Amino acid sequence: MSAKTSPIEFFRQVRAEMQKVTWATRKETTVSVIAVFVMVTLASLFLFVSDQIIAFVVKMILNIGG
Repeated sequence: MSAKTSPIEFFRQVRAEMQKVTWATRKETTVSVIAVFVMVTLASLFLFVSDQIIAFVVKMILNIGG
């Protein structure tokens, strides 16, 4: 069992760890956000097209399509 850390010591440790963090630059963040939006758009288009194809096939199989 380890010894308990006082709240003051805990916050000192948190502050020390936060200073070790390498934060992303504005450019890195912007590029990442753009990449996420592009991938979400592509995935949504793929799923939409797939859904439409599956719906068409099911309608044809069940003979309810027009």
